[in-house]
Amino acid sequence: MPVYTRVLARLRALRVRLRPRDARVLARLRHARDAHPSADRALRITGHVLAAVLVLGALLMPNTAPGLRPDRFTRIPAEAIVGAVLLLALPRRPRVVFAALYGTGLGVLTVLNLLDIGFSEYLGRGFNLVLDWGLLDDALSYVRDSMGGFVADAAAVGAVLLALLVVLLMALSTVRLGNVVARHRARASQGALIAGTVWITCASLGLQISGLPVASDRAADTLRGQTQRVMDTLRDEAAFAKEARHDTFGATPPGQLLPDLRGKDVVIAFIESYGRVAMEDPLIEPGVARTLDSRGAALAAAGYQARSGWLTSSTYGGSSWLGHSTTLSGLWIDNQQRYRTATNSDRLTLTAAFRKSGAWDTVGIMPGVQKTWPEAKWYGLDKVYDAFEMGYEGPKFTWSTMPDQYALEAFERLEHGKKRTRPLMSEVILTSSHQPWAPVPEMIDWEDLGDGSVFDAIEKEGREASEVMADSTESRKEYGRSVSYSVTALTEWLERYGTDDTVLVFLGDHQPIARVTGHTKNRDVPVTVVAKDPEVLKKIDGWRWTPGLRPADDAPVWKMDTFRDRFLTAYGSVPRPTKR
Repeated sequence: MPVYTRVLARLRALRVRLRPRDARVLARLRHARDAHPSADRALRITGHVLAAVLVLGALLMPNTAPGLRPDRFTRIPAEAIVGAVLLLALPRRPRVVFAALYGTGLGVLTVLNLLDIGFSEYLGRGFNLVLDWGLLDDALSYVRDSMGGFVADAAAVGAVLLALLVVLLMALSTVRLGNVVARHRARASQGALIAGTVWITCASLGLQISGLPVASDRAADTLRGQTQRVMDTLRDEAAFAKEARHDTFGATPPGQLLPDLRGKDVVIAFIESYGRVAMEDPLIEPGVARTLDSRGAALAAAGYQARSGWLTSSTYGGSSWLGHSTTLSGLWIDNQQRYRTATNSDRLTLTAAFRKSGAWDTVGIMPGVQKTWPEAKWYGLDKVYDAFEMGYEGPKFTWSTMPDQYALEAFERLEHGKKRTRPLMSEVILTSSHQPWAPVPEMIDWEDLGDGSVFDAIEKEGREASEVMADSTESRKEYGRSVSYSVTALTEWLERYGTDDTVLVFLGDHQPIARVTGHTKNRDVPVTVVAKDPEVLKKIDGWRWTPGLRPADDAPVWKMDTFRDRFLTAYGSVPRPTKR
């Protein structure tokens, strides 16, 4: 029965009286159909084919970017066969309802697959339905800082519209296919039987094409994976809260914390995205290696020695605060739920241990913090300088609020260079190597930094973020330049302002995104201890770290959450566990 005939019949059944204008429109549709029957038939068949392609594509869609290959869409999805059988068995109204719900669910599953792809590319893991909604706001802020407000708003609106469109198209497609199946019940039943038999045969025999099974249950597998992820997250909350309460050094008296570092100014610096790829990628490594070697030689000439190793980060590509908190708390903090639990506990962080000892003042240099940061109390920091408290009047470098060189000079002016009654322990976050790595700042004479406005010309002459983000090769090149810049700024600061009693610990918080690393599972970051006093490095001889700023490939690799306890132990702290 033609579409317009069905429409008229339905309207009559509902006792709807057409206005003359509406009747004329329907008449024109009927006339067009009668005048061009071949075109009408071709249009209907095209609609059916597109609906089938959308549904099959959604059922077979992988949730990782490397999986988006043609051979992934040449399999037989079990969910399509089951759906066809149910559509054949149901009466008309239940069939339409079921088809709409099936399509809506398939649309939601497609959106989740797209989110998984995006999160895998940037964070090295899939999307968590329980924890990750807040990260979408962070992603929007990142796009706003990198590409501008208009692009960010357009991207947000576009993403919402795309998600709604995907769900709507899937629902309409399944309803359309349900109607086709109902009109051709005999042939559809025969086809479903044949497809089911082939699927069972292929599954039983384990038949494969290009290393992939012909019989697929990809959609069901995705649903199981998302469900398992949610269940694991809910179970983890209570288990982690219990873990956080047990602290090896939680009850250690102040006088027994870090006695072998008394009198030293200690700086713990995190370099954004400073990962192992910087020393292994053939396009990145030469420039970074030259920087590390030359800066290591300069520090050695100034009387400093260094030891370097590897830590395996709890995060990848982003969420730097997870790496910071893991390093300093001795807890494996790899998601936002764990972060909230940890920062609301009384867990002794490494920075708080310096404060608890009573032998140090503590300060945080946080150029990336642009809003209230209550975590400062948990970290045990007496004073925190955020992006607005360092006197910077220069331009932003995309996400980074100021160049690392300026942040370090401000640290010197505001805290480190002042006369004190007690030594200083500082946590410094360097952000110039934060993606998208364009434009990258350049080192200038330290005497010329002023209020930072000198960087205006450098920022204007730098590369556009959009240009670099669109090209993997350029991203790798500029990433390497940014790491070299951050390392240079930090080591020049030490060479210029460090003393015989300065101890610098610097490390990466995570590997950069997949555009730079490729789709590797490696999450290692370099970690280095630098000091003039040979006794400081003698305390960590047992760590077997590599001399210099560049760890050897076979240098020890520790999980990041082991660093706190190893550091506290190496410098004389006495374990006194909390009793809970």
